[in-house]
Amino acid sequence: MKFMRAPLASELRPDSLKNFVGQTHIIGKNKIINKMLQQQSIPSLIFWGPPGVGKTTLARIIASELDLEYHEFSAVSASSKDLKNITDKQPNALLFLDEIHRWNKAQQDRLLPHVESGKILLIGATTENPSFSVISPLLSRSRVLTLKQLEESELEEILNRALKKLNAKIKPDAKKFLLESSNGDARILLTTIEIATNINTKSEILNTKHIEQALQRKSLGFDKQGEEFYNVISAFIKSMRASQPDAALYYLARMIEAGQDPLYIARRMVIFASEDIGLAQPTAMVVANEVFRACETIGYPECAINLAHGVAYLSKAKKDRSSYDAYQAAKTDVLKYGNLPVPLKIRNAPTKYMKEWNYGKDYQKYDKDSYLPDKIKGKKYLK
Repeated sequence: MKFMRAPLASELRPDSLKNFVGQTHIIGKNKIINKMLQQQSIPSLIFWGPPGVGKTTLARIIASELDLEYHEFSAVSASSKDLKNITDKQPNALLFLDEIHRWNKAQQDRLLPHVESGKILLIGATTENPSFSVISPLLSRSRVLTLKQLEESELEEILNRALKKLNAKIKPDAKKFLLESSNGDARILLTTIEIATNINTKSEILNTKHIEQALQRKSLGFDKQGEEFYNVISAFIKSMRASQPDAALYYLARMIEAGQDPLYIARRMVIFASEDIGLAQPTAMVVANEVFRACETIGYPECAINLAHGVAYLSKAKKDRSSYDAYQAAKTDVLKYGNLPVPLKIRNAPTKYMKEWNYGKDYQKYDKDSYLPDKIKGKKYLK
């Protein structure tokens, strides 16, 4: 009987911190996990970060370094009974609970006594903000560590290992497309390169077509530093400004499908909410900020829905650039006139001498007289 070999991601999974790629802010020399392992003392942990950045791998390495019995469950399928089987039969084990946010409050409560007693070392992993998805008592007994999306240079290091393992080569343009399309997720990268190698029956150097077939989507030629990048983001902003949601959603889809960082898109939306909508619909700022937070806590692919929701809202909102234009006019005068003297009556007067110098004299709440410096007293910025 012929057995399928293990997936490439499993074969390349590092078994030590030395071979681990990324997350140097927590595993580097003199960083928190390294220090804890050196001291052979680690509290329960919550790993918060996007998919494919090494949360499971890091948990396995910790278990190995501490010589603990390792148990791995997904909160989607695991039950409280699974927890009881471990704590009853195998104390002093490491329990890795993936997607811990999917356990409800009652299920998470059941972890508390075992975490407190030290019967288990818990490592929970979540892609959602633990402040909202993990119960407070469990958070207070754990250390939350944030794992970051992998940089392209880190993905490239993983890709090079994969190519060596597969005895394959890849063309530069295909490599660039794959690294950008992986969006910081090593699992996507490894799965794609494995499929691309398998479908390359002629044993050619892997090209963009192979990667497109493996990903099931085409390269959109979206160079994140090139002209097309600026063309698309410009069209996106101008479509929202012109209250054309269909066009804005089209350019949004272009960026998402090309692998643009969702936080970059969301940041531009937050800026747009103040610059172009402003006082006409102040809730736009609230919506844009919530979209940004959703992108930060959820990530792709689901946060594409949040981006689309926000883009539709901002596009349909009334527009008013008066606050933006007023600030620009005020800035112009600041640069033109420099530091003009602040009127005496609105100066702060914390000392006796300042009061004698008429600081704060005749100040009245809700004064109708202009508080601008004398030289520009008649100016009207906000119209």
